[in-house]
Amino acid sequence: MKSIFPALAALATLVAVAVSLRPAHNPGDYDVVGFGRLPTLVNGRLKPLDTVARTTLLVTQARQRVTLPDGSAISPDEWLLDVLFRPALANSYQTFEIVHPDVLTLFGLTPGDGAGKKRFSFDQLVKGLPELERQSKLADAVDAPVRTPFQRAVLQLRDNIILFQRLQDSLVPPGVDDYLEQVVALDKTLPAAMSALTAQRAGQPHDGAATKRLLELSQSFAAMDTLGYLLPIPPEAGMTVPSAWKSAGTSLQESLTTGRINPAALTFAAAGLAWRNHQPDAFNASVHAYRARLEAGIPALLQKCDVEARFNSSEPFYTSSMIYVLAFVLAVVSWLKWPDSLGRAAFWLVGIAWVLATAGIAARMWLEGRPPVTNLYSSALFVGWGAVALCLVLEYFYRNAIATVAAGLVGFGTLLIAHHLALGGDTMEMMRAVLDSNFWLATHVVTVTIGYSATFLAGFLALIYVVRGVFTRSLDRPTADALTRMTYGVVCFATLFSFVGTVLGGIWADQSWGRFWGWDPKENGALIIVLWNSIILHARWGGLVKARGLAMLAIFGNVVTAWSWFGVNMLGVGLHSYGFMESAFWWLIAFVATQLAAIAIAALPTTNWRSFRPTAA
Repeated sequence: MKSIFPALAALATLVAVAVSLRPAHNPGDYDVVGFGRLPTLVNGRLKPLDTVARTTLLVTQARQRVTLPDGSAISPDEWLLDVLFRPALANSYQTFEIVHPDVLTLFGLTPGDGAGKKRFSFDQLVKGLPELERQSKLADAVDAPVRTPFQRAVLQLRDNIILFQRLQDSLVPPGVDDYLEQVVALDKTLPAAMSALTAQRAGQPHDGAATKRLLELSQSFAAMDTLGYLLPIPPEAGMTVPSAWKSAGTSLQESLTTGRINPAALTFAAAGLAWRNHQPDAFNASVHAYRARLEAGIPALLQKCDVEARFNSSEPFYTSSMIYVLAFVLAVVSWLKWPDSLGRAAFWLVGIAWVLATAGIAARMWLEGRPPVTNLYSSALFVGWGAVALCLVLEYFYRNAIATVAAGLVGFGTLLIAHHLALGGDTMEMMRAVLDSNFWLATHVVTVTIGYSATFLAGFLALIYVVRGVFTRSLDRPTADALTRMTYGVVCFATLFSFVGTVLGGIWADQSWGRFWGWDPKENGALIIVLWNSIILHARWGGLVKARGLAMLAIFGNVVTAWSWFGVNMLGVGLHSYGFMESAFWWLIAFVATQLAAIAIAALPTTNWRSFRPTAA
């Protein structure tokens, strides 16, 4: 059993990965998957409707799954279709996460009224919207850094409700029950209605009912143009130009001038009517006909939408995170039993998870047309990816499961951070103008991020040294020496990449802002990493610290790197400030506290270490 366990574990993991990568399938007779792959323009980026659905759900309820009151679940695409075309039904779905008790009090609710004790429907919130708006105005008047948790929660909920309502108003205006029927019928009656309207303006006999309906529709189109969130209507020509895409309201308003409805606007109305009337054949026909038209004009964009929707449904980073956890458990158990067999199985599992994460990062790069790191979310992915890559190299040479344990910790931890960063919205957002340089993103940003990866890895290897030395009897002399060599080598690697990356950043700053160095908080953070790694090396070379002292210094490197990576972004000053994040701030404080606690534990007298007595610090 021991001899075949690694192969069985790897095979089972590969089967699980293959299952997760299968194409999404339609849950019923409707081609909701095909609908989710249709493109739309949102916030300057052309993306599939599936991405809109998933990112909206992550923002409003911190997860993509939608659970109905009866306990069944629907896909994000089905939820989006109900939001767009069955708003009354969508209002009953509990998709607004509220965890602050004082915010619940505004609506007269308790946790027990919500799904999972924290998710509530729009119908449950509607009576409290006036009070929410009043509290939001009070919170808006307060500077963001000094807002209370209640004020931040109020503003977040208000923004989520506005997003939900704007999404509802993208294809159907509020308060018009038979709107879809009128638009579908307008395709045939528009010439006659326009003639009647022209006759009315000229003071000639005309069909008053027809002109009245047309004027009412015009007002509805204007409302959709003002309130809508999506820009799903491509122009007749030049479909790949994002600035030419329009809202459904704008497109339909133009039809009152041209006398011809844009086929895309008509398709969405027909598909919406079929969805509302439970007509799967008509729905599928509309989606497929529109898809065929788009394939003739923008095949490359449709291919990207297909890949992005497939990427969304496969969730490669979630699968990788689960494999990292399993590999971590196997590696830890290997220190107690079956070291060769379990250690090898854990190593193979880490390799599978890393390859899957690599495929996910590569897919994002292809979709964005960018290097791997463009924002905080992608930096979390890349930090974990780089650290695990180093772990695979270390484990290949040392074969003691130490690097595998570190890989499981860092890999899962960084993917967990990335998941929470994804709750802010689209993770493939448009680049800020100052960052819009693929050359510097591929050199400075990637190099600095590799420096982050290596510094964190050194710190986590040092944590393993301390935990095994204090809480177990497994830190024998060979293991301690191996951990020390691994930590030292990774610190050397981190110093090189952090230094080169910081210099490259200065050159970029000179080209962008006309100065090589400006003592910006982010620049200072990068410099501190270089200086701290240099201090570690000089302390080691000068004989100021031995094995345990090296571990303590490397652990504090986690604090320094976390500050440079996240802390400086929350200061609210400097050219690299991305805004204060309350949840991230407290998690950062908690992380720093754990690292300081680990350093304090490592400083305990050698008599408190349960195995051999390591060399004094």
